[in-house]
Amino acid sequence: MKQFKSILFGALCSIASVTAFAQSPSPKLLNPTNHTLVLIDHEGQMGFATTSIPMVELRNNTGLIAKASKVFNVSTIVTTVAEASFSGPVFPEIEAVYPQASTKYYDRTTMNTWEDKPTHDAIVKTGNKKIVLAGLWTSVCIVGPALSALADGYEVYIITDACGDVSHEAHNMAVQRMIQAGAQPMTSLQYMLELQRDWARQATYKPVTDAAIQFGGSYGIGIQYAKGMLKH
Repeated sequence: MKQFKSILFGALCSIASVTAFAQSPSPKLLNPTNHTLVLIDHEGQMGFATTSIPMVELRNNTGLIAKASKVFNVSTIVTTVAEASFSGPVFPEIEAVYPQASTKYYDRTTMNTWEDKPTHDAIVKTGNKKIVLAGLWTSVCIVGPALSALADGYEVYIITDACGDVSHEAHNMAVQRMIQAGAQPMTSLQYMLELQRDWARQATYKPVTDAAIQFGGSYGIGIQYAKGMLKH
């Protein structure tokens, strides 16, 4: 009996410890209100030369984070480079979530978003000190604002599978360079699930699982299967 009570007490302490930890998540974690998402140059001309990731994966991953940011009402900035004269429109997956007819796109001439005053002003105006970046190309249009934001005291996160470059080496070296400077890498699905974090949050449960079914590859197919076959 004494041994059983000891085991039970230990289990209860473990549960209490987990519960306490759950109420004090790491400040490094993202939530819907503590960061600004910046989608940079997901445009046709930039995509044509991207070889570090298959285009269908890049588009799906971009669609996933765009949809997630909308579901959670994240401060989101869409920026383009020479849209009308060279790079063309943004990916349809972004346009579907943030239609240009009702969303201000920040078009630039600078390769570094941080050096474009209107875009920089818009980012600063959000008041968030965490910046999440995704876009094309990793070694130019993501490295520039990432290093610049870090120098200005921001915490920078890079959604690496929603970025791409002209070669695997260009992408990988850019990611390594940003990590060495202090940026934190993550993936598109990780981004969405970090915002949801608790499946008891019913207000976003269905939109999140719907986004996963649409853009989440095998994970999304698993959700569709479960909904159809398990009837829950």
